Amino acid sequence: MSRPPPPPAAGAAWARQAERSSVPVMRFMVWLSLTLGRQLSRMVLHGIAAYFLLFSPKAGRASRAYLQRILGRPPTLAERYRHILTFATSIHDRIYFLNGRFDLFDVEVHGLEHVEAHMSTGRGTLLFGAHLGSFEVLRAVGHRHATQRVCMLMHAENARKINQVLAAINPEASQDILPLGQLDSMLQLRDRLDGGQLVGVLADRNPGESGVRNLPFLGSPAPFPNGPFRLAALLQRPVLFMSGTWQGGRRYRVELSPLADFTGVEPRERAAAIARAQEAYAALLESHCRQAPYNWFNFFDFWSDPRSRSDRPAP
Repeated sequence: MSRPPPPPAAGAAWARQAERSSVPVMRFMVWLSLTLGRQLSRMVLHGIAAYFLLFSPKAGRASRAYLQRILGRPPTLAERYRHILTFATSIHDRIYFLNGRFDLFDVEVHGLEHVEAHMSTGRGTLLFGAHLGSFEVLRAVGHRHATQRVCMLMHAENARKINQVLAAINPEASQDILPLGQLDSMLQLRDRLDGGQLVGVLADRNPGESGVRNLPFLGSPAPFPNGPFRLAALLQRPVLFMSGTWQGGRRYRVELSPLADFTGVEPRERAAAIARAQEAYAALLESHCRQAPYNWFNFFDFWSDPRSRSDRPAP
């Protein structure tokens, strides 16, 4: 008798969860948001947040466990609701960022000089973000400061789903997604970087192919993917950490800070350089979570990935 397959790892299960919203629903929300405006259409978000608080127990348990870690005590019902509402707000505001409505927001930017320093050399830069706040707010920074457009790098199936959503919001935005896993993916990535573009990577989730490394995070070891750091080392590129957190109302805060620079790193030094970059990433992410605790949106048990089989640096 053959053994049943092992249960999916928590870090990969997020990628296989069923989509709760269809493209027609998204198109309706886009129409509603652009027709009514941000203030009126935000009223819908409260009902959505209440629904998920009451009827999404798995995500609710993960939210409660994370908030207890970050707050140092069990969260109140109002705090759990605020966490979900912050997530809904970031999704809602994506509609406006992707449609160029930057005038609706007050975006405070810190660390832009790090981007400008790298861009002045003519070589592109990797931006390692997380499921923390909104990555799309960086479009507002580019609009104001005339920096290059940011391309998002993600695995092919996720890229397909995201492109469906982007096409519903703004068809022109779909070209900003670069899928991994195709024959020419690495060539396209290298060409974009050589052309001086910024390439964004959400480096706090593991899709299952590249392995993970356990690192201290909010009081316990948590699995962080090796893949993004191996990629940066292989391409020998500088890496910045990027976050764009919602501060309430129409206010967002963008922070860009140096994370690692793999330029000129020799192969024998690569493993140590990757290890330092991973440790710096986990520390920066924890710091940003503590500054804006309701902005981290990993609604699954981030600490219990059974594939977390090694604490050793990625080779």
